[in-house]
Amino acid sequence: MRVSIKIKLSLFLAMLLLLTVSVLSILILHGMRTDQQKQYEQELRRQGKAANLYIRQATFTDPRESKQYLTERGKELARQLGLTSGMHVILYDQNGKEIGNSLPTASKINLTNILPYALKGQTVYQIDGDTLSFFTPLHDIKEQIGVIQFHYSLKESLDYYNRTESLFYRIGGGVLIFSFLVGYVYFNRLAVGILKLEKTTEQIKIGQYISKPPLQRKDELGTLSQGIYYMSSEIEKNISTMEEEQEKLELAVNKLRGLDEQQKQFIGNVTHEFKTPLTVIMAYLELIEMYSDDPELWEDAKENIQKETNRLVKMVEKILHLATIEKYDFESQMEQVEVKKILEELCERIRIKAQKYGLRLDTDLESAVIWADQENLTHIFINLLDNAIKYNEPHGKIVVKSYVDHQRVWIQVSDTGIGIPLEMKEKVFEPFYTVNKDRSKEFGGTGLGLALVKKLVENQAGTIHLIETEGKGTTICVSFPLYTDEHVQGSIHDES
Repeated sequence: MRVSIKIKLSLFLAMLLLLTVSVLSILILHGMRTDQQKQYEQELRRQGKAANLYIRQATFTDPRESKQYLTERGKELARQLGLTSGMHVILYDQNGKEIGNSLPTASKINLTNILPYALKGQTVYQIDGDTLSFFTPLHDIKEQIGVIQFHYSLKESLDYYNRTESLFYRIGGGVLIFSFLVGYVYFNRLAVGILKLEKTTEQIKIGQYISKPPLQRKDELGTLSQGIYYMSSEIEKNISTMEEEQEKLELAVNKLRGLDEQQKQFIGNVTHEFKTPLTVIMAYLELIEMYSDDPELWEDAKENIQKETNRLVKMVEKILHLATIEKYDFESQMEQVEVKKILEELCERIRIKAQKYGLRLDTDLESAVIWADQENLTHIFINLLDNAIKYNEPHGKIVVKSYVDHQRVWIQVSDTGIGIPLEMKEKVFEPFYTVNKDRSKEFGGTGLGLALVKKLVENQAGTIHLIETEGKGTTICVSFPLYTDEHVQGSIHDES
């Protein structure tokens, strides 16, 4: 159901004013109540200290023990303290027995539930209607000898609070009504102008163009009115030209549809590749924020952030090159690569992120040399390690292992995470495919990582596949041919 902007603005204004007045009243009344509470607490604590001082002075000049003195002269002391404080005073001995009452005929309140706390040395009070019963321990020089109870009247404070509260309601209600009426008149005028502009746009939509601006105002609505008038004139002027170009546009649209799919895939892949170095940079920045006084960390972060920044610059250059030659493929720079060295370096870079998520990263690496593009290898293993972190379980483990077998170097990246069902082991290498969509959405995954990894691996005569782990995590195995002299000769032949 469509709701008019007049109603929306009116309701918004009413709610805003009501909220403002309510919050202001609540805060002021709460502050006043808190201030009153502090005042009578301070007054009663002061009276408690004065009573303690009075009894200590009295027992100091009397040879009897403090407890005996308090028991024998409790009535007189209660009467004297009541006159001094101007409040109803009751004295108790250490057994909780009443030994003095400044107003013995006054009605008594059942306070047996809080008296034990005062007998244990605590200062407590209880509010019953408009009366506050305040209990505080009595001490001589050595120990607690009893408890004194003050009956403090809250009637004056409550009456003042209630009068103030009533005044707030009356004034707040009046201000609310007056402000609403003034605001309604103003917003109603504004809404009329907006509705008039809406009606004009509906006319333009069905081809009824206007000959002058619908509103003459010197504000944003007036500027918008001039813009609508200009838009109407331009649409009317260009409509015939647009009809003539319709045929050409249909051809262009068909071509753009094909290009759009290519663009989406290109942007998706580039975005994924940019995340790789940025992940390492962000991890180091977070660690620097946590341990800003560690000079070794600063040096290590500086070196690795510089490396990842250089990688980003190189990728930007390659993307610009791709845009120039209209070809979606990075040119490989083949060279000898020591697998153990590059894996150790990459594991060290990614270890910070693994530790952030409570994961342990172990390595078991064998030295071996392959003929490959080092930048592509970095993309491959950073992607695999990043997936092992993203899809792992808390306090899990990541193991990176490499070994040589049958003239090939085998690298396994294992995790203890959510695992990949075997029936999906081929699909996981397809573009945009994700096993756990919720987890991918949580970590910003696009489903392009393993697809890119597979392409980069195969471009370097490598293989990649998923190893069965019986539902316990995931193990991705990558292999490359060992380096031989034939690789160098083949590279020279390709360059010639």
